[in-house]
Amino acid sequence: MHIIVGGTGHVGSATARSLLRRGEPVTIVTHHREHAADLAAEGAQVAVADIHDVPALRDILRSGTSAFLLNPPAEPSTDTDAVERANAAAIAAAVEGSGLRKVVAASTYGARPGTPCGDLTVLFEFEEALRARLGRVAVNRAAYYMSNWTGMLDAVAASGKLPSFFPADYALPMVAPEDLGEAAARRLIDADDEPAIRYVEGPRRYTAGEVAAAMAEALGKRVKVDVVPREQWTAAFRQMGFSERAAITYTCMTGTVLDESDRWPADPVRGATTLEAYIRAAVQRWQEAKEASKNR
Repeated sequence: MHIIVGGTGHVGSATARSLLRRGEPVTIVTHHREHAADLAAEGAQVAVADIHDVPALRDILRSGTSAFLLNPPAEPSTDTDAVERANAAAIAAAVEGSGLRKVVAASTYGARPGTPCGDLTVLFEFEEALRARLGRVAVNRAAYYMSNWTGMLDAVAASGKLPSFFPADYALPMVAPEDLGEAAARRLIDADDEPAIRYVEGPRRYTAGEVAAAMAEALGKRVKVDVVPREQWTAAFRQMGFSERAAITYTCMTGTVLDESDRWPADPVRGATTLEAYIRAAVQRWQEAKEASKNR
């Protein structure tokens, strides 16, 4: 049995579906059973638990032989570093004594020790906490999620502008959640997989300008990149509803992505989903949801 912690989000659900397509048994850990209804319909078992309830989470992990562990992202209106550190600590504590034979942990490009910088340091600490308890952990560090762009479809469709913290011509490692799920599923079922750090991104690197072009094609309207100047990043995050602490955290992460391209891997695991295909499918789902909402 494969246990998926964080199984109802973009990457966790993609991992579950990749395993289910292979006929593998899957248990989704969720705080709300209804959030996993689609996956249950596809054959997954569902276990309801608060990840901060360490004994309950450990009991669920004991029902499996392997696990995909994703530290759930905090709401940006909170102190995201504090919330995500607490999440990570609880998951790592639950792993101890669980008897799991294999763990694949979700992490991020740029994960590193040092001065706090959001997920870059939180997820590095998560990796280390899991290794301290298990000794052997397979880590998948993900590139920038393509889904980060499609969360802005309402605003883009209304204004014809795509807000970007990156220059329009800056080529960025990006990856579709589906490809991250496929990469995690392969590692979970591969008996010969070594517990190393792997980097996962899409077929090639893409720019904000290419994101805008893909959205324009899918929406059937012109879309222009609206670059947010660096000195305005923190204020922009605040205007988006981020807490003061979260705005500072996300400013740090964004700056690191922009400034440390020389640290990106030369030979990542490459997924098959192109940016254009991902945007096209996301826009179609968005349009279908809007149409369904009108007909209610």
